[in-house]
Amino acid sequence: MSEPIRIANCSGFFGDRPSAAAEMVEGGPIDVLTGDWLAELTMLILARIRAKHPASGYARTFVRQMEQVMGTCLDQDIKVVSNAGGLDPDGCADAVAEVADRLGLSPTIAYVNGDDLMPRVTELADSGALQPFGPVADLGDPAAYLTANAYLGCWGIAEALDRGADIVITGRVTDAAVACGPAAWHHGWARDDWDQLAGGVVAGHNIECSAQATGGNYSFFTEIDGREQAGGGARFGFPWAEVAADGSSVIGKHDGTGGAVTVGTVTSQVLYEIGGPQYLGPDVTARFDTIQLDQVGPDRVRVAGVRGEAPPRTLKVAMNELGGFRNSFTVALTGLDIEAKAAFAQAAFWDACPHGPDDFQSVVSRVVPTDKPDPETQEEATAIWRLTVKDPDDRKVGRAFADAMVHTALAGIPGMYGLGGGPAAATPFGVYRPATVPAELVPQYVHLRHDRERPDTVMVESVAPAGAPIEVDPVPPPPRPEGPSTRAPLGRVVGTRSGDKGGDANLGIYARTDLGWAWLDNELTVERLHQLLPETASLTTERFRFPAIRSLNFVIHGLLEEGVAASTRQDAQAKAVGEWLRARVLPIPDVVLRAEESRPVG
Repeated sequence: MSEPIRIANCSGFFGDRPSAAAEMVEGGPIDVLTGDWLAELTMLILARIRAKHPASGYARTFVRQMEQVMGTCLDQDIKVVSNAGGLDPDGCADAVAEVADRLGLSPTIAYVNGDDLMPRVTELADSGALQPFGPVADLGDPAAYLTANAYLGCWGIAEALDRGADIVITGRVTDAAVACGPAAWHHGWARDDWDQLAGGVVAGHNIECSAQATGGNYSFFTEIDGREQAGGGARFGFPWAEVAADGSSVIGKHDGTGGAVTVGTVTSQVLYEIGGPQYLGPDVTARFDTIQLDQVGPDRVRVAGVRGEAPPRTLKVAMNELGGFRNSFTVALTGLDIEAKAAFAQAAFWDACPHGPDDFQSVVSRVVPTDKPDPETQEEATAIWRLTVKDPDDRKVGRAFADAMVHTALAGIPGMYGLGGGPAAATPFGVYRPATVPAELVPQYVHLRHDRERPDTVMVESVAPAGAPIEVDPVPPPPRPEGPSTRAPLGRVVGTRSGDKGGDANLGIYARTDLGWAWLDNELTVERLHQLLPETASLTTERFRFPAIRSLNFVIHGLLEEGVAASTRQDAQAKAVGEWLRARVLPIPDVVLRAEESRPVG
């Protein structure tokens, strides 16, 4: 049996810590350096960059990181696998090759493409091969798409490594594929080794968002020692996954780095941006309801028991189109009569604006009551009113809209002033549209760049073997704890992790004790969630249980409107929805509170 392979992460998004690659390569032993640059929003950002600079549809930060670590990686036989190729993986490969030439190095560079469907997306839509993802989604106008990329799996990466690549650059692959691919290559997994592949996917999922597995965005961050030490513990180490031949893994970080790897931090990341127990992917459907987590040492969590089953016969496709233009402004509402001031300010604005509310495609007006009674500072006396408009006509939402608010400055509410700068021009926004396409129509192409002009190319089919679904025995809810209760914030006994899934939000909630889980599982129904988070009350919400890790996950459909780039919410990516929920106060059984207070830290 092959030895475990240690796969490190150095990026969780386009813009993550630039020094992380060097930290992971130099901070301890690793076998593979990976990173994830491609959030759904990133593809739209790269499309805008490419429109201005046609040879720049990839993450240039990755190229700079390669300049820092390429020599060490080659000396220590550390493979590099990255999806930083974005919309232009061959261009990214060229840029990395130029760095190698400048450094006098000779790595074998491969790039994987085939995910870009733009050249044939209209044909796929017209033939019916491209289908909306979900019952309420639609394809929109394919002619308006800026990007259309299928989510490829891990086998192109494994093929590149098998052919001797030192550096593998991909376009749109699943976030977990950059870790699952090296694990499948190293251990020689077959395409129907469902349990092993599922374990590899979970390992990749756990490290794909960099420090979110090591204490970042962690509800119980106050338990992490050294977190306030600038130049020391405040810099959380990035994670690695040591993946064994059976698909189990140990999640850890380099010794001496900041942060923490605990069952809590890993549970938080398991719940990030998921749906139900069946985690669909191009290579395997991983059953997240079979995940088992155990603390096996300081900053070491073992992930085991993961089961897998055959994936769908389709691949997910992410499309972005130009949705139109938007503009907004924010006005301070200070002191008394906040609601009346907001109503007056809004009426004065629409009187001054050359267009009425009905003339815009979308108008969103929100009063955010951040003011406090008997305020000791002016900031504590201040609420805000924010108005956002969208329209296909950039002139309508441009300076004429923005200037209208200025025109009311001396003829409106008392104490009026704006927040966030002066009048601004309209800005474009994108609309995210998910879809599916038959896997047999989207093979992967692996290009080994021995010769810049004529790379060796091999095709890898995206179609996975067929297989029967597995049965996972349902776990009934435990008895509800009874007895006296105390009103307390929900966050006293649960942690959360929330995020975006296109236009939907996911909200994962977990307990850290058996009593906490027994109460949470009985207390937090969809109806109760809607009561606690009134903004969600009119939205279709799904609830999923993960008893093995004492967790629930809610998918709140439509909370983010047409996706992150189009959302008018202050928290456009739903990152803090979970922390909002934790702040809500409700009766919690005293026995549950005592169990949480007496549990060991971690």
